[in-house]
Amino acid sequence: MHPDQLRVAVGPGAVHVDRYGHGGTPVVLLHGFGTSSFLWRHVAPRLARLGHTAFAIDMFGYGESDRPWDSDFGVAAQAEYLDQALISLRVGRPVVVGVGLGGAVALRLAATRPERLSRLVLVNTPAFDLLPGREVRMVQAATARFALRISRGVMGVAPLLTPVLRDGVADPAAMPDRLVARYLAPYVGRDGVRHLLVLAGSVRGREVEELLLGAIVTPTLVVWGSRDRWLESSLADRLTGALGDARLVRLPGVGRLVPEEAPAELANLIHGFAAQGQVTQDRSGVGAYRPDGMSNDPADPVAGDVAPLHGDATADTAGNKPSNELD
Repeated sequence: MHPDQLRVAVGPGAVHVDRYGHGGTPVVLLHGFGTSSFLWRHVAPRLARLGHTAFAIDMFGYGESDRPWDSDFGVAAQAEYLDQALISLRVGRPVVVGVGLGGAVALRLAATRPERLSRLVLVNTPAFDLLPGREVRMVQAATARFALRISRGVMGVAPLLTPVLRDGVADPAAMPDRLVARYLAPYVGRDGVRHLLVLAGSVRGREVEELLLGAIVTPTLVVWGSRDRWLESSLADRLTGALGDARLVRLPGVGRLVPEEAPAELANLIHGFAAQGQVTQDRSGVGAYRPDGMSNDPADPVAGDVAPLHGDATADTAGNKPSNELD
């Protein structure tokens, strides 16, 4: 499935949007630090086949979105850009899904513009005093160390960003060299290294710490890859407990980049949550949303492609473990 590619003005520039499908509940997908809308290439088509319109957005300054040097790329600014993009796209009250830093942006939008979204899905999202996350602080700290010997070419950014990508997954096979290269591509050249450092320096923890999470009443699903190397597992419970209306689903054997390692499971959870399904628990203690009317018949083309979640989320439950293809 090939998306419609859109450019949407957000004030200081424009953001790139991949739109999959038409009609149904809109779902807005936000990537995290060091990635882009490309992260959602396995999840968004599944959501479209389940009847949603999925919008995978390159946050301002990331991917194919504009990156003017004099702009703010922090969490608060990104939430404002997202609000402007939703207005321009005429997307009313979507389900907003964010991974990592994208989740922090979604949290900020839910706190400052609660009328803009209907539901919230937070995937391994840093909060409280844990933003910036360790991976962002690692890049921030590398500024002086790499300033003299990293100057140009895609390999220039590799020492900075490759560890973030490699440690974003639990299974090394989920982040092969060619996939790392695809994520490094937006930072080709001398300015690319500088821009990555600007993005890292723009992440300010106070822009999330100052939020009153208990006042956020938007129904929220917290999805947590249990093998996140950058955030403590206890943060999942802490975040869920702090929000006004939140539930937690843990995915065992999965790292921070859940869309890379468990796209079918994540799409199933988003779909069920959007449809106001019920949470069930299997014997492994893993939560799953099981919306009314979703078939479990492998012969069903949708059920066979987006498998219900059972057991270890890295298992190939429907013969569709992601191949990490680049298109």
